[in-house]
Amino acid sequence: MNSVGTYTLFTDHDVYLFKEGRHYKLYSKFGSHSVEKDGVKGVYFSVWAPNAKKVSVIGNFNNWNHTDHILYPRWDESGIWEGFIAGLTWGTLYKYAVETQRGEILEKSDPYALSWEQNKQAASLVSTTWYEWNDREWMESRWQNNRLRAPLSVYEMHLGSWAREESAPGRFLNYREIAEKLVPYIKEMGFTHVEFMPVMEYPYDPSWGYQVTGFYAATSRFGSPQDLMYLIDELHRNGIGVILDWVPAHFPGDANGLHRFDGTYLYEHEDPRKGFHPDWKSYIFNYGRNEVKSFLISNAMFWLERYHADGLRVDAVTSMLHLDYSRNEGEWEPNIYGGNVNLEAMAFLQEFNTAVYGEFGDQIITIAEESSDFPRLTKPVHDGGIGFGMKWMMGWMHDTLDYFKEDFVNRKFHHHKLTFASMYMYNENYMMPLSHDEVVHGKASLIYKMKGDEWQKFANLRTLYVYMYTHPGAKLLFMGDEFGQTGEWNFTQSLDWHLLKYPVHKGLQELVKELNHIYRSEPAFYENQFEKSGFEWIEADDLENSVYVYLRKGKIKGDVFMVVLNLIPQVMDYKIGIPPGTHWEVVFNSDQETYSGSGVEAEILEERNEEWQNHGKSMTVKLPPLAGIILKQKKDKKYKLHRIKHKR
Repeated sequence: MNSVGTYTLFTDHDVYLFKEGRHYKLYSKFGSHSVEKDGVKGVYFSVWAPNAKKVSVIGNFNNWNHTDHILYPRWDESGIWEGFIAGLTWGTLYKYAVETQRGEILEKSDPYALSWEQNKQAASLVSTTWYEWNDREWMESRWQNNRLRAPLSVYEMHLGSWAREESAPGRFLNYREIAEKLVPYIKEMGFTHVEFMPVMEYPYDPSWGYQVTGFYAATSRFGSPQDLMYLIDELHRNGIGVILDWVPAHFPGDANGLHRFDGTYLYEHEDPRKGFHPDWKSYIFNYGRNEVKSFLISNAMFWLERYHADGLRVDAVTSMLHLDYSRNEGEWEPNIYGGNVNLEAMAFLQEFNTAVYGEFGDQIITIAEESSDFPRLTKPVHDGGIGFGMKWMMGWMHDTLDYFKEDFVNRKFHHHKLTFASMYMYNENYMMPLSHDEVVHGKASLIYKMKGDEWQKFANLRTLYVYMYTHPGAKLLFMGDEFGQTGEWNFTQSLDWHLLKYPVHKGLQELVKELNHIYRSEPAFYENQFEKSGFEWIEADDLENSVYVYLRKGKIKGDVFMVVLNLIPQVMDYKIGIPPGTHWEVVFNSDQETYSGSGVEAEILEERNEEWQNHGKSMTVKLPPLAGIILKQKKDKKYKLHRIKHKR
């Protein structure tokens, strides 16, 4: 006798939207939900398996028996199986036993489960996302912190290896323990946001979370869904935004996951030219299937709504958009126009951005991790764009790191690697990343990418950070880079926090803290970060001296800063052209002893009314070695400051 009762959470309209690919709140329908039927409490289950012969619920409540609790297929050809099991409560372990048309029994975890076990069985748990949030003040005003005109300085981190207890280095800190340490640290350092590498459930630690199986489940490595919510809540209550890495590009072939979910290629393409990723040995979502689009866009909505995420950084967008990504000739199939663009993936990303911005407006932000020159990623969908809020500036990252690896005598031959970004920096809304990908797999830590002896390495990195923080665009720095982690990132252990007892590491940390403060407190460095009016080169071509000079401008007339980078290890007196009537003062010097620099003072030696560098006046500045300095234009009493009108 079947022990499953009839029950449904789906309306006809729900099913219609699901089949059309336009149901964006599927998490309120699919999965396991505590309900009451005819006065009896229990759990409602629903799962999409249109090609299955039979689907039953197995778990610790029925000794994992395939025959006791068989779900009912809906009559509307939606492919949904559902039913009610009395007496079950939160914490019940379960999976779906899916019988294929060939008679094979596949034991699958619930694609919509809110929590998974941490073992090979990886059973789902009947769970809840109920949580009493305390971040109302943040949520009501967060648009001010997440908009493009706000300072956005992001600390990228991997929860499992940011910090561990010295007495138990093999144990993960849980979400609440992380909150206790992380919140005061981010607040002290002055980052505006944290970005968590994937917190969705995944089976394989070396994937760092990018091979997701439980798309709706907060990984139980670090605690319950409510524990993760507590971490986010505490960050919000302290004025810190939270961005989550999101992976709609692919999924692993794990037996418990989405691969061949009902015995067919349901979530992925059957054709390996479209459905299999050769680099990651994973499976690519079928973006042309409406039900899959609903699954993924609902997933994005889920993390933004239920977990109060302030943004999603979308991983591997390049692989999504290009049919020939990491494929040789003959290993991919052109689109209907003969090109290499995955038109279905492009349409999906446009629909995703339209949906989440339509729901949340400028309260949230979406960020594309995209390394090609695919056009108009951050332009509005209605204007032919893909609709992202920002895009990672991968070209800037690679050019900058290549430059800083060069010997000092050779830098003049690579001078324009640091100026090239200004040729395209307003094509998109860029975030400037120094990310985890650059400090693994033999690439060396950031500090050991720098040239020279120990002092020169740290001076180089300090100057690189000055360049990064004063360049147009949002900022992202991977954990450990703020204090000069010497070893490559190792996901199995804590960062080397003990390095902070050494002055060079502590000084670098102090510099990043100060740069965050300058960036956040001075509108000239952020309010025009995506507008041409916010930047001007004074000297971009001094190859022989390896010196760069540029201005950053705010919306208030006279709110101007000058940045000077000296990228060779010698002191020099340097003449700079300035507009007539302007006067300047040095407000920051990366060579200060506070930052473990050599202590050479940056000072203005003289001003002359002579034309220089296409300006009617000049000043000579003493430049410390391998240093970045910031000068501020003094207020001129002859005119009143006025703010230029702008749209939010």
